[in-house]
Amino acid sequence: MAKLKTGRHTSALKEVRKTKKRTKRNMLTKSKIRTAVKRVENSVKKGDLKASKEYLNIVFSEWDKASKKNIVHYKASSNQKARLSKLVSKMK
Repeated sequence: MAKLKTGRHTSALKEVRKTKKRTKRNMLTKSKIRTAVKRVENSVKKGDLKASKEYLNIVFSEWDKASKKNIVHYKASSNQKARLSKLVSKMK
């Protein structure tokens, strides 16, 4: 595509579109993680060990996917996974 009459380059416009798409995807992924973490914490408060372990697997999966796609830092995901693991293991 050629340069627009307003002086903006089409590559910059494309970058804006890409950024919006990526931001939406990142926010969705982070939202899934937050929801899953809340489920684990709530099941721990209730004392339901089976549900806690089930939700913990889901959280681990979500954290791994997010760190693989560089949505969150890999060390941040491992810290959070360790924190939740400790929380669930204390229930026994």
